[in-house]
Amino acid sequence: MSSGPVADPELVTVFDTQDEPEAMVVQALLTSAGIESLIANLQAPQDVLPGVGGVVVRVSAAQAEEARQVIDEYRNAPEPEEADADNEDLDSA
Repeated sequence: MSSGPVADPELVTVFDTQDEPEAMVVQALLTSAGIESLIANLQAPQDVLPGVGGVVVRVSAAQAEEARQVIDEYRNAPEPEEADADNEDLDSA
């Protein structure tokens, strides 16, 4: 007897934004950490509900905490110094 198709794991939202490119960056960040994710567009018809909607990044419930940790670490990472500052140091030497 067949056990039937395996159900997809429950997906939970770990990030939401109004900006799709930002969601794509977060998805790439999670992918680089070995976490599979999916982007879902929540846009409502703009002629009916202008400005309503957004984009969410979802992961399996089993990886949700790890995904949130990766996102938080990225958000709290110090900004890299700009290349111009490095070039000024070289010019003054």
